[in-house]
Amino acid sequence: MSKLTGKVAVVTGASKGIGVAIAKALAAQGASVVVNYASSRAGADKVVADIAAAGGKAVAVGGDVSKAADAQGIVDAAVETYGQLDILVNNSGVYEFAPIEAITEEHFHRHFNINVLGLLLVTQAAVKHLGEGASIVNVGSIVSRITPSGSAVYTATKSAVDGITGVLAKELGPRRIRVNAVNPGMVETEGAHSAGVIGSDLETWTLSATPLGRIGRPDDIADVVTFLASDDSRWLTGESLIASGGLR
Repeated sequence: MSKLTGKVAVVTGASKGIGVAIAKALAAQGASVVVNYASSRAGADKVVADIAAAGGKAVAVGGDVSKAADAQGIVDAAVETYGQLDILVNNSGVYEFAPIEAITEEHFHRHFNINVLGLLLVTQAAVKHLGEGASIVNVGSIVSRITPSGSAVYTATKSAVDGITGVLAKELGPRRIRVNAVNPGMVETEGAHSAGVIGSDLETWTLSATPLGRIGRPDDIADVVTFLASDDSRWLTGESLIASGGLR
């Protein structure tokens, strides 16, 4: 039997990048998956089709995690479609590097609304349905550890994710709901390409500082998320696992 047979998972921001790999990995282990998207319905539909073609179950659900009604709608769709909720992966996120001189109110609020408020709103909606043995996995970032130049706002949001993970682990522990985070290093995704990270000096530095000698792939992160979602990690809560090829 697969590790997640009979489980239902919500993955936010699952129409591209790391989210796609997470949704597919959870489905491959037997979970029925809600593939959330904010704008790319076509991307989410492709993920659902790929999961179905591999013998899994998934449904695409639109929603902006930074809006309370949308966050509730994403969770409601999981319960209405599959009858329960066991796993929440808070993967939705945005990132844009900017030096201190270039930070604007819009830049600040966009990052915090999605990366922090969105995580809180979806989790708030989900905990009404999560029972004993449930798992919440927050996708953070190694930037909270290495604090790269030009990332003040983004790093602040991911530092907040680390803090929230620890708080909610304590808050939800008595209900036997586990809360952990995976903090990726640089991962090659569409977003990394469009942001100009791939091929940049930052990528060159990352490669030189990573003991395993390459940047990450989405499936590298998805496998860690699957571990945290499953009973294999039943004695872990409040942890922020760095998945970076050894980069510190």
